[in-house]
Amino acid sequence: MNLRRVGVLLGKEFFQGPKNFFFVFAVVIPIVISLVISLVFGTLFADEATLGIVDEGNSQLVTLLEASSSVTSIEYDESSELKEAVAEGAVDGGIVLPQDFDSSVLRGDEVKIPIYIWGESLAKHRTILTVTVTNLIRELAGQEAPVEIEAVTLGDQESIPWNDRLLPFIVLMTVMIAAVALPGSSLLAEKEKKTVDALVITPATIGEVFLAKGLLGVILGVLMGVVILLLNQALGSQPGLLVMLLFLGSIMAAGMGLLVGSIAKDLISFYASMKIFGIILYAPGIVYLFPGIPQWIGKVFPTYYIVEPIVEISQRGGGWPEIAADVVVLIGLNIVLIALVAFAISRKKQYAV
Repeated sequence: MNLRRVGVLLGKEFFQGPKNFFFVFAVVIPIVISLVISLVFGTLFADEATLGIVDEGNSQLVTLLEASSSVTSIEYDESSELKEAVAEGAVDGGIVLPQDFDSSVLRGDEVKIPIYIWGESLAKHRTILTVTVTNLIRELAGQEAPVEIEAVTLGDQESIPWNDRLLPFIVLMTVMIAAVALPGSSLLAEKEKKTVDALVITPATIGEVFLAKGLLGVILGVLMGVVILLLNQALGSQPGLLVMLLFLGSIMAAGMGLLVGSIAKDLISFYASMKIFGIILYAPGIVYLFPGIPQWIGKVFPTYYIVEPIVEISQRGGGWPEIAADVVVLIGLNIVLIALVAFAISRKKQYAV
């Protein structure tokens, strides 16, 4: 395996990429769909998250919230008034600060406060509110404060905004088109031109060709996944974890694409295989579209372990502890796929010889 030759082959893939229908499709279509959805549901230019506050003891946290650029704060006189505002959607969330809140935080006492959440608020606004309040309490205390923030949903708890439902499907579609269809179709084009078989008489190896095409899908899958999350303001507070998940998910997708591309006889059979594969690839995204479907069904499909951790971080404000088990499964699936691709490469070498 020569990395220099792989780099040259990868550069060739990027140079010829715009001539490939799937390359253009992978770049343009997800962006167009995401922009249309954002415009239809009014989230492209959405205002900041709004937080209602009832301050029973002149807390300095109110001053910090007013100075924050992440949220817009509104003060209420009574907790009942605040809850009514949250339930009606006048604000995205609300907190009640007890009279001795500041002194308890400064002493390091354990404090438990509820944050009331509007049932139809955007997932990104919920995450912003929780993260902002937590960070500002830490700033107020001057250290890690033992404050537990418990989310309490008010209003229609079953109503999930459609843009939140669609985001997992769009991210999944973006990664799959880039990392499955692009390497697979590129490999099929090489097979039809007989250039793969001709590699046995050149310095480049079949393995290096497979790796270059797989890297093309992985790089494009990660880049387009980040673009879609940015457009939907869904990178959350842990963008590093999201990029890692997109990378692992793109590896899985590229492995699938190379396998289908190595097995299919021509582009027509490749398209037919992609249609069948589409049910398996996009099923978890469809489950998220309809909350009435039992969510455990999504776990049957391998792409669930790509989209579920992304949803956990970008929409629920989760971190590594919440996604660790899914990431382990995803890595295991990637190892199996890499082994299968390696087997396909060895068979291809034997056939070429």
